[in-house]
Amino acid sequence: MTEQTIKFDITGMHCVNCAMTIERKLKDLEGIKSARINFPRATGIVTYDAGVTNKAQITRYVKEIGYTAKERVRLDQTSKASIQMGWLLLSIMSSIAMMVLMYAPMPSSVHIFMPYIMMGIATVTLLGPGMDFFVSAYKSIKNLFANMDVLVSLGVLSAYMYSVFAVFGSFGASGHAFFETAVMLIAFIRIGKYLEERVKGRASHALQKLIKLQADKARLLTPEGKESEVNATALQVGDMVIVRAGEIIPVDGEVVEGISSVDESMVTGESMPVVKQIGNRVVGATINKTGLLKVKTTKVGEETVLSQIITMVEDAQMDKAPIQRFADRVSNVFVPVVVGLSITTFLCWYFLFYDAAGQQPFVWALKTAVAVLVIACPCAMGLATPTAIMVGSGVGLDHAILIKRASAIEEIARLNVLAFDKTGTITEGRFVVTDIVPSKTVPEAELITLAAAGCAFSNHPLAQAVVNEAKERKATWDAAQSFQEVAGSGIICHYRDKELLIGNEGLLAAHGIKIDSLKGKFEELTAHGKSTMFVAYDGAGMGVLGLMDSIKPNARDVVMQLKQMNLRAVMLTGDSELVAKAVASEVDIGEYHAKVLPAEKMEIVKAFQEKGLKVGMVGDGINDAPALAQADVGIAIGAGTDVAKETGDIILIRNDMMDVVRAIHLGRRTLSKIRQNLFWAFFYNVIGIPIAAGVMYPFLGMSLKPEYAGLAMALSSVSVVTNSLVLKWRHR
Repeated sequence: MTEQTIKFDITGMHCVNCAMTIERKLKDLEGIKSARINFPRATGIVTYDAGVTNKAQITRYVKEIGYTAKERVRLDQTSKASIQMGWLLLSIMSSIAMMVLMYAPMPSSVHIFMPYIMMGIATVTLLGPGMDFFVSAYKSIKNLFANMDVLVSLGVLSAYMYSVFAVFGSFGASGHAFFETAVMLIAFIRIGKYLEERVKGRASHALQKLIKLQADKARLLTPEGKESEVNATALQVGDMVIVRAGEIIPVDGEVVEGISSVDESMVTGESMPVVKQIGNRVVGATINKTGLLKVKTTKVGEETVLSQIITMVEDAQMDKAPIQRFADRVSNVFVPVVVGLSITTFLCWYFLFYDAAGQQPFVWALKTAVAVLVIACPCAMGLATPTAIMVGSGVGLDHAILIKRASAIEEIARLNVLAFDKTGTITEGRFVVTDIVPSKTVPEAELITLAAAGCAFSNHPLAQAVVNEAKERKATWDAAQSFQEVAGSGIICHYRDKELLIGNEGLLAAHGIKIDSLKGKFEELTAHGKSTMFVAYDGAGMGVLGLMDSIKPNARDVVMQLKQMNLRAVMLTGDSELVAKAVASEVDIGEYHAKVLPAEKMEIVKAFQEKGLKVGMVGDGINDAPALAQADVGIAIGAGTDVAKETGDIILIRNDMMDVVRAIHLGRRTLSKIRQNLFWAFFYNVIGIPIAAGVMYPFLGMSLKPEYAGLAMALSSVSVVTNSLVLKWRHR
């Protein structure tokens, strides 16, 4: 079985229920493994068995359902808003014309033909701005599914058809045409559609901003050494490009000539430019600030870091959080229930309560039934979750927090336990010299100089830490001779014609060097989990160095804030018990597990989950892959060009532990917005439907015209999306 994935844009969707229809139908197709349709972005992702079906069959099937699927072109949301604006203006003009005909003084000659003029305006409006609703309703009914446009279409057509019969005298003298209801209903719903597209465009602003970062042009260096300007999309792996100061780097590649500082803030979130020279890697869409660079292309198209980040964000926005699946199930039964309520409303007013209205029974019953149909459209309910998730993932992206699946936003808000890897997560992943302990007759400066001379030729992390410490102290030394590195013991060399030993206790003992005077300090350093290096020169012990993996500056603050958020922090490490204890004590983590292998980390996470706890795992995304995959939320800490390859559900692009806290806060605020949106969507219908049905009329004289019901429905959708946007405004 060969699984493949197709990504496409979908045209013809009018509401969330359209997306649900396509998704449901595609899943019934043989060979389809998964299908996710995103209404706010009008996109779809389908994974299928290439041995059973193919891309052409899938797009053809989508067309049979009643929609059009094309390869992704990433249409700017503003263009969709422009289309909605055109229809809105036409419907508003029709509404104004209706108002003029109804209330402006007219000659008697015009008054005779007024019903026919109004019918003509209404017909044009239905066939123009209103046609989308009817087409969508037809597709929905054809697929045995009722979406919001079924309700709108029933309401508009009921008002229109009644008015047509009334104009031609089918109801006698008592028949009253109300074409304005159909026209204004379309206009008000068009207002909602336009505002909805506008705010959806703002919600996806972070993603659009990333897409626009990509360079359009590149300076290709031909084999003859000449520069040629080409489209960036035409570049191939191995091509040489020239990037001048101030230009956007068009590809992911390797610097083969030149030196410059590069602004990589769009990838790393760090504002400080990074120096790039021969051998360094550069990322497409970053900005060359100062010098001229010659870059060899290593990745193009969908393989580039920026493209992978964009893809991850799009995938996250298409993923469904558990709370959205609940809303989808409710929407599935909502429309049929509303149609039933509308019919019941009509029958009750027509046969039982029409005297209370004091109006023509049929007209009053029809108007209230239409108002129920229109006000109950489940748009707000369908938009409640995806818009909040879209905004939340966009806010995360702005703050260098890359959310790869939407459900992670909800799950991170529910965590009880947060497990941390040690090296590279809590610590920097590099050693520093913390203690310099010379023997009584040796100055500290001489000890560090001797140690640096012996370590200068070694690539071992401990040796490099010693050299860095000596350089920071501005120490100088001569080159050592006869350098020999003994695995598991240390370094043997000659310095200024005398033997120099740097290593563990066993190395010095093997050469007959006594270190009794340093034993007490050695044991003290070891008890604190520090690595040690003895230094001996010319047959005498010179001192001992203590080294430790440096802890990230804000690690302790992060743990403190997690505790304030009622989260349990745990550290998992393959390091020794002493080191684990020292690090845990330093950052105030009370629970840790030492000497654990990657598979054992996964088992520890699973053990927490078996107790009913929600677990998040924070690691580097490589050695911690099993635990990241097992956790309810895998949080990968990464930096630079490796960010798009990490294995977590959420990627913290910067190597900043505080982003863990920020991600949890963002998840909680996003989940809070989803709950608020769903509450108001349900509350709106609970209050709105009875008023539209005229329940309050016998007691308070309160009723709702169908056109105003349409406006209320439109504004409810806009209010839900606007409430989601508050997430963005509060994180500026």
